[in-house]
Amino acid sequence: MNDNISKERRQALKTVGTLGVGLVAASSLGNMAQAETMAHQHHAANNTLKILTQSLHHCVASAELCINHCMDMFKMGDTSLADCANTVQETMAFCAAHAKLASYDSKFLKEMCVLSLKVCGDCEKECRKHAKKHAECKACADSCATCIKACEAYLA
Repeated sequence: MNDNISKERRQALKTVGTLGVGLVAASSLGNMAQAETMAHQHHAANNTLKILTQSLHHCVASAELCINHCMDMFKMGDTSLADCANTVQETMAFCAAHAKLASYDSKFLKEMCVLSLKVCGDCEKECRKHAKKHAECKACADSCATCIKACEAYLA
């Protein structure tokens, strides 16, 4: 009878041990899956931030070229781009600050993105008025549209 109890105990211990190993393995797999998901989310967030930062820097560069073109037009006596120049200057200043905050992953980045939708939206609208005649205005409007998409992606 003692042999039977010993055999039963051994079998029970084996079963419990096997179950324990299974639980540890399942827990490890769950932890690995969770870590992998978190790493993927972190990578996606970093990629979104990188795209946002790059689009803001590109917007500033496009705005500088647009302003330069407006100045050249003013020198020739053409003031038809005056409203465009004012809007682009504001957008350039805003996007330069926004790009800095994005590069720091600032705690104010979401609020900046919300405001950027308005600022870049106004600039895109103004530059589109001149896009057919002036390549610099078209490039500036396009870069504003890209910023808007990057901000929307960041906010999503």
